[in-house]
Amino acid sequence: MATDKSKTLATWLALLLGSLGAHRFYLYGWRDRLGWLYPLPALAGLAGALRMRNLGQDDHAAWLLVPLLGVMLTLGMLAAIVYGLTPDEKWAQRHNPGRPVQATGWGAVIGVIVALMVGGAVLMGTLAFAGQMFFEYQKLGALPG
Repeated sequence: MATDKSKTLATWLALLLGSLGAHRFYLYGWRDRLGWLYPLPALAGLAGALRMRNLGQDDHAAWLLVPLLGVMLTLGMLAAIVYGLTPDEKWAQRHNPGRPVQATGWGAVIGVIVALMVGGAVLMGTLAFAGQMFFEYQKLGALPG
């Protein structure tokens, strides 16, 4: 017998571990192919952040890898927002078919609020970093333009 899938738990998994696909594995199981697309870019981005910390901002590999981490964190926050704002009836129909609708309390709402704050900051930081690196690289004459 399948267990009920909690909207609050899915929201918080997406918030805390969404960049690794934990929310997808919770909802769809270990065979979810889309879930397995999350860890590699997230870990590559983390490796880029560690490279930048150890080698400095002039490391070109880190320039390419760090935005991957930002994108994956943003995707996790977006999933948390979508899950948390999904109406209870639609959630029950999609993830708990044939079971009664469970009312969601404040847990999912608080998760959405945190995801909006963190996701907005991460997205802005990622865009700023990528833009800065693009223009610095262009200034060095490495890109035609």
